[in-house]
Amino acid sequence: MNSAPTQIHRTVALLGGAGSGKTTLAEALLLRAGAITRAGTVEQGTTVCDHEPEEIARGMTLGLSLAHLGWTGPDGAEHAITLADTPGHPDFVGGVDTALSVADVAVIAVSAVDGVTVGTRFAWAAAGAAGVPRIVVITQEDKARADFRRVLGELHAAFGDHLWALELPLGEEQAFRAIADLLSEHALVYDDAGRHRDEPLPAEAEAEEHRMHVEVTEEIVSHDDEQLEAYLEGKEPPARELERTLAREVATGEAVPVVVCSGVTGTGVDRFADLLCALSPSSLDHDGRIVIGGSADGEGAGEGAGAAGAELRVAPSPDGEPLLHVFRTLADPFVGQVSMFKVLSGVVRSGDRLHNATTGTDERIHGLFLLRGAEHLPVGALSAGEVGAVAKLTGSPSGSLLWSRTNGIARPAPLPKREPVFAVSLTPATQSDDEKLSSSLARLLAEDPTLVIDRTGGQTILRGLGDTHVAVAVERLARVFGVHVTTAPAPVAYRETIAGHAQVEGKLKKQSGGHGQFAVVQLRVSPLPPGGGFEFVDSVVGGSVPRTYIPAVEKGARDALATGGPHGHPVVDVRVELYDGKSHSVDSSEMAFRTAASIGVKAALAEAGTVVLEPISVVTVTVPSELQGTVLTDLSGRRGRVSATESAEDGRARVVASVPEAELGQYVLDLRSMTGGQAVLTITPGRYAKAPNSVKA
Repeated sequence: MNSAPTQIHRTVALLGGAGSGKTTLAEALLLRAGAITRAGTVEQGTTVCDHEPEEIARGMTLGLSLAHLGWTGPDGAEHAITLADTPGHPDFVGGVDTALSVADVAVIAVSAVDGVTVGTRFAWAAAGAAGVPRIVVITQEDKARADFRRVLGELHAAFGDHLWALELPLGEEQAFRAIADLLSEHALVYDDAGRHRDEPLPAEAEAEEHRMHVEVTEEIVSHDDEQLEAYLEGKEPPARELERTLAREVATGEAVPVVVCSGVTGTGVDRFADLLCALSPSSLDHDGRIVIGGSADGEGAGEGAGAAGAELRVAPSPDGEPLLHVFRTLADPFVGQVSMFKVLSGVVRSGDRLHNATTGTDERIHGLFLLRGAEHLPVGALSAGEVGAVAKLTGSPSGSLLWSRTNGIARPAPLPKREPVFAVSLTPATQSDDEKLSSSLARLLAEDPTLVIDRTGGQTILRGLGDTHVAVAVERLARVFGVHVTTAPAPVAYRETIAGHAQVEGKLKKQSGGHGQFAVVQLRVSPLPPGGGFEFVDSVVGGSVPRTYIPAVEKGARDALATGGPHGHPVVDVRVELYDGKSHSVDSSEMAFRTAASIGVKAALAEAGTVVLEPISVVTVTVPSELQGTVLTDLSGRRGRVSATESAEDGRARVVASVPEAELGQYVLDLRSMTGGQAVLTITPGRYAKAPNSVKA
């Protein structure tokens, strides 16, 4: 298939909490558009968007999935829509951030049964922070206990009065088969195939519908002087004109439409698609943002306003210079790496050669395609504003920019930083797994930048946003890359520091025929202030230790500290002073002095003793105010020291505390349990402090 240049394209991020019906809504839209012939279900694992084995096994969305469809509006205009179905689970918020980085509009799904949840609040805040216009769709209106009016009230209470219902359900639960269009004041009655016919409003709904019609109409015309003047003269604008005015308000965030539908029965789905095309901005209605200059990782090379690069807006013109934003990569067992991208400017065609402005790699576009879940739909070209994919861009990880220039540094606007809060250690099952582990983890991180790998003390630590996040990563490691590992709780990175001053001698004297080994060093070893690291001081006078051997003494001291102190932990915050020594003209060597220095430092640690240090993290928890006491009590039981309690912008409470890392291994899971999933947690590394005696054994 080919992308028609006359189509109006928009990328729609489907957001919402777990179980809010996003994936089912996507399935219903695809079916109603004729993109699929039969709707799948989440329960049976047959939906287009949840196609990965890990998603099917768990019955929920775990990663960003794209689904392309075409839609013909009531006015005959042809629209191309790319649905970006995102996870609702808090472990996978990286997929939400990624979708919003390329979205033209955010559709926030809210269950008519569950109402406003933590996931709803997160989706709302994330879209707002990304500057993406919002539309709210109340889903699952056909389910038992569905209550549109209650949920609409919750939305107003949570997010303000600028949310305006454009539809009213006529009947709820099993009786939900019709909606009232508040702009045209007609009833849309649906059949079993999800198609509607216009009918007059039922008498019992007229009063409520007309009241809501007047409210939303007055709100819309108040933003257009010409329409307002006509309205005050008794001339109400037709529904199509009201929609055009409302669309301008949606684009600026002044208004958020609220619609209603059922993805299971299809009631309201076609009307939702019509309103989506009528009210949301297209991909050509707003500029893209990139960062020019600076370093590739976003860190400036020096001080000053331009050190980290300058933001540049990119007009989405098909006539512009080709510019692609690679926003997600995915390892495919059959075609290799699949790179999802949005064309920010120009036109890209199969066979084009482009330069990665972020990594410096030259790439060739082997074949373009649109995505519909796991299905690849080949296209010859993609134009500004469109979203597609290409295989085998091995040098272009997520967060890359490709352009036609041959040099220069540029990258997409940065995503929100999501700090890991859960960790496990990885042990390869076999030698073969060990050999492939490093490269496979690198590819895994290229797919999901919210994962973090630490390699300390000979161990590989995988960090993520929760236990499910890490578990899914381990499963993909085995399924996609063929690397099997066992996991265990991540060890705490304890350290030691010397407890006092020591003056010692390190001596190596061996003779075994031929050249021997001889070196003597006189050392003073003392503690540094916290965070001091390591300091080596050369105080030798008179040449008792030849200058050529001084660096070897420093290396030997570093070796001893890295090996660990009496309790087995690396030693930090130590000053080592070399003030005297002896050498031999024949038997001395760099290795001899390195070994002697190591012996001396170890002797100093044994003589003066050491203090075990434990890492302290800064924990920030945001919860409803009524749960603040529960959180404070729990943190106190974890040896936490609260440094601040304050009110967040949305009226919730924010608690900041310093907590030993040893107490945080399962904290994210415990916190979600004690708050019913209503807490937002960040954990950032802080400092080291003296550990209790119990950890010294």
